[in-house]
Amino acid sequence: MRSEKPALPAPKRTAQELQRAYVVRSATLLYCFMTAFCFAWGFWRGDPDFFNHPAPAVGLPWPAAVGAGAAAGALFGLLVAWLSRVAVRRAAWARALAGEMRTLLGPLTAREAFYLAALSALSEELFFRGILQAHLGLVVSSLVFGLAHFPKSRLFVAWTLEAVCLGFCLGALFLVSGNLMAPIAAHFTINFVNLRFILRTGTPA
Repeated sequence: MRSEKPALPAPKRTAQELQRAYVVRSATLLYCFMTAFCFAWGFWRGDPDFFNHPAPAVGLPWPAAVGAGAAAGALFGLLVAWLSRVAVRRAAWARALAGEMRTLLGPLTAREAFYLAALSALSEELFFRGILQAHLGLVVSSLVFGLAHFPKSRLFVAWTLEAVCLGFCLGALFLVSGNLMAPIAAHFTINFVNLRFILRTGTPA
């Protein structure tokens, strides 16, 4: 009888692979909890429809509002991502922030960046726009959105201020379009394009 060869031990995961797994796992837990909270809140209040604004500024038919919202959100997201690239190329603080973000996130793959961008856009917009803005208004929801991006160091202060401004812009998209498709599309585009830019170039010059 042939003697079976002993199974080779599984290769050890590198520090970069462990960091990527930690970032993806932590983000998944956080955003799944946030999404579950949104649905639980909606059903508890007897109003689970937080996709549509309770008093939209423009009364477009629902299919047109969703389509136009998605297009407007994507275009706005591309504009913000382009401005971010300009800032990184021209401002030292933006380059430092990009480098810090890359260190924090680790070497994410394109698939992981897409996954995190989609998950964060969906769950954050459900919570900050679909629940907070619908019940507490644009100003409060935008300020809380900024506080959720509270700086861990001085380099992230600009990130917090940017988040407050983006909160107002995303909230305006929600108010005008009447549904969350516009802010979700904008949020996803900003996150995915900026993640790919930061992770691909490191600390851009």
